Amino acid sequence: MRVGLFVTCLVDAMRPGIGFSALRLLEAAGCEVVVPENQTCCGQPGYNSGDRETAKALALKFLEEFETCDYVVAPSGSCAGMIRIHYPDLFRDDPALQSRIERLSQHAYELTDFLTSVVKLAVIPGRFKGTITYHDSCSGLHELGIQDQPRALLAKLPGVTLVEMVESTTCCGFGGAFSVKFGELSTRMADNKCKHIEATSAGAIVAGDLGCMLNMEGRLRRRGNHTTRVLHIAEVLAGNEDDT
Repeated sequence: MRVGLFVTCLVDAMRPGIGFSALRLLEAAGCEVVVPENQTCCGQPGYNSGDRETAKALALKFLEEFETCDYVVAPSGSCAGMIRIHYPDLFRDDPALQSRIERLSQHAYELTDFLTSVVKLAVIPGRFKGTITYHDSCSGLHELGIQDQPRALLAKLPGVTLVEMVESTTCCGFGGAFSVKFGELSTRMADNKCKHIEATSAGAIVAGDLGCMLNMEGRLRRRGNHTTRVLHIAEVLAGNEDDT
């Protein structure tokens, strides 16, 4: 099984260890992993802001880089959602390209969904021990139904105790450009999320999208919380959380 790993531009720029963790998990599942060196952005920022031409250009670049793979996997629900849900819309007026894009998008998965639904990873390489709480990122949850998958994988780690927070499915206030356009509202949402995290007394908040992680970690630290760790699900499952 030839799997293309889309690292995502945010992971590449801000926390590449997440990409290496995803790679380790895919290899543990027996996949032949391909990581195109020239990959960049999926085009989601342009698409969300109405710049369809830029989004189309990046989608075509993505197609050329990943079309030969059996599957495409991303450690991000928002990027996977862009590829799976929105790429076909970009080419609805171009039947030939849309056909190719749809073949690609139908085989695009968020990491935990791929590990549970496709390869059915039974043995988790990580050895994490501690109490965690999980934040359900909006795009993965609402576009792809990512909720049970990360919890099922975490349940395979005997050292993990999962404590569910209040409103785990409520937005953390990031939302990409939302946090820039509506800074005051975004801050209030992040504060609410931080209060729910801290109420669990968990040692770590775990999520599946780096954008959410950066937003929550930044707000936690500004509130004076320097002890709660902020980890990506891939880091926990792969056993690379000490590298962050």
